[in-house]
Amino acid sequence: MNLKSDKVLSTLSIAAKAGKIVSGELSVEKAVKTGSAMLVIVADDASYRTKKRFTDMCTYYDVPVCIYSDKESLGHFIGKEFRASLCVVDEGLAASVMKKLAVQNELKQNNGGIVDVKNENS
Repeated sequence: MNLKSDKVLSTLSIAAKAGKIVSGELSVEKAVKTGSAMLVIVADDASYRTKKRFTDMCTYYDVPVCIYSDKESLGHFIGKEFRASLCVVDEGLAASVMKKLAVQNELKQNNGGIVDVKNENS
């Protein structure tokens, strides 16, 4: 998928401009533990340890988590250098991102049975 037409990353960009994104491992962890995180996104190229840590934490605190895109793209679209993890702290924006993730996931499942949502650079 072309990054410019990636609706998930575009929505994250809007959320960042609205001040509704928390990024960086420590800040995201704090947001999850305090209950302000509505959705956590971890880059697909983050380390296994980072992905496991956030997946386990989000499962425990009942926060949706998604492995998506790459560190460079996540950072770029929120106006940072690169980010392995970020979270959306607004319920409406989180719902919008999850809806777009579901649509992309459905399209990918129909085109080859891929279940994990990952950004494909063209």
